[in-house]
Amino acid sequence: MSPADQDLEAMAAALEASGRYRVLRRLEGPRTLSGEPVGQLRQGIILDLETTGLDPAKDEIIEFGLVPFTYDAGGRILSVGEPFSRLRQPSGPIPAEITQLTGLTDEAVAGAVVDPAEVEAFIAEAALIIAHNASFDRRFAEAFCPAFARKPWACSYSQIDWKACGLESGKLAFLASAYGFFHDGHRAHHDCLATLEILASPLPGTDGSGFQALLVSARKTSVRIWAENAPYDFKDVLKARGYRWNGEPGPSPRAWWIDVDAADQAAELAFLQAEIYRGEVHLPVRRITAFERFSQRA
Repeated sequence: MSPADQDLEAMAAALEASGRYRVLRRLEGPRTLSGEPVGQLRQGIILDLETTGLDPAKDEIIEFGLVPFTYDAGGRILSVGEPFSRLRQPSGPIPAEITQLTGLTDEAVAGAVVDPAEVEAFIAEAALIIAHNASFDRRFAEAFCPAFARKPWACSYSQIDWKACGLESGKLAFLASAYGFFHDGHRAHHDCLATLEILASPLPGTDGSGFQALLVSARKTSVRIWAENAPYDFKDVLKARGYRWNGEPGPSPRAWWIDVDAADQAAELAFLQAEIYRGEVHLPVRRITAFERFSQRA
């Protein structure tokens, strides 16, 4: 650390020691990680995409951010690799609201191309893909490069119980502030590094890191239960219990649905029979692992 940086840190420490200020530090890059590995090493990849909108059927990716890292059998992040950061020109103009959000303009992405084969090669060794909103990112990623469909995925937003850890929100900007740093948000590469910093840090109220907690959640098998043809009068009961409505046409039923741990399947079906259908019923059920979770296919 240079003398100038030492002076700045001393000033920040003095402000914090007063109890009247809280200082956020700029995230400059991945932290220095160390430690002896335990067991087999694996590669994970943090992914973030910027797109022209929310619908993967009509909107397009305009920026790729992929940051690789290695982790051991104990879930300790040991090293961070060189990122894959690319812009991509869409087939039409970038909407004004997207430019306002990301700072990306038509001029910035003009002529930029991302080769799906290059992306596939980059993720070839990955044992896990992590996104901070995987239900959004996975659908776009799979539509662009089918190799993503063959990888297990995890979501650092929804698969860590941030509120149970004393944090009011799982939004990336909020978490960054809670962990004492700020970054250039809504650019793919920077959001990846912010997510990795949070996951590598101790998770409040636990004995491990956010990444270790995420691995536990990602490795669980869940089941999706569709309450097909549930009586309309019980829609509020289902909603209060955590069921969501699927009204989209496609292979999945137009019905209320819920994901539960495989161990809770029998209890959930018993609840539906006793409280919703008031009798025996045979409902569509699908087993879901990290290979299907957050995908359009699920």
